[in-house]
Amino acid sequence: MLSVEDLAFGYGRRRIGAGLALTVEPGEVLCLLGPNGGGKTTLFKTLLGLLPPLGGRIRLDGEELGRWSRRRLAASLGYVPQAQGGFFPFRVRDVVLMGRASRLGAFASPGPADHAVAERVLETLEIGHLAERIYTEISGGERQMVLIARALAGEPRIVVMDEPTASLDFGNQARVLGQIRRLSRSGIAVVLSTHDPDHAFLCADRVALLHEGRLLALGTPAATITPETLARIYGVAVAVVPLPGHGHAVCAPILPD
Repeated sequence: MLSVEDLAFGYGRRRIGAGLALTVEPGEVLCLLGPNGGGKTTLFKTLLGLLPPLGGRIRLDGEELGRWSRRRLAASLGYVPQAQGGFFPFRVRDVVLMGRASRLGAFASPGPADHAVAERVLETLEIGHLAERIYTEISGGERQMVLIARALAGEPRIVVMDEPTASLDFGNQARVLGQIRRLSRSGIAVVLSTHDPDHAFLCADRVALLHEGRLLALGTPAATITPETLARIYGVAVAVVPLPGHGHAVCAPILPD
């Protein structure tokens, strides 16, 4: 279990958020929802050990992460950035194999077992047909799936995803959200950020609403994503409409006349 206790976070002496407390259980999807500049990316960097906490504690199974080595952190926490165009013409198979770096020694090369893990992840995510393709030449949705595969190749216990559906078309957004749900069913905890509250309804077990660096609400999507909370964090009127027979809702802004 990942637990955050009275966490303050930011850059140097600049505090962006404070008083954050939450937990993430194995197999749970926690969605971080909030406006631009609300501290989501800074919080993620703190959870990943890239920035030191300015106060409070981050624990994994009761141990403070600040005491962990970089290698141990990398082996337990996977990271999926937003889809990138890339600069070097690596094959998809090689990009995924890079995820094994946290499991190798300083000067070791991937062995048969590492290649087997990469192949298994490619097949699990149903992108094995892309293995020989060049990463810079595939679509944005395909690149996002490859980045998820790269993170999973490290066999992490928790995967942190920074806006994994950003810039993707409607179909690819649905595919990525579907894979997130499948990851959680395998026992992996997923923490992701998004700007779309509809995505939280589709894939999240719980939602953390971040407003001005503080936790405005934490709970199920139905309990936290309401017209009142969305109006407060985004500054616009919003209708939240339940979908009969689907168990979730959709959100739509109410535009002024």
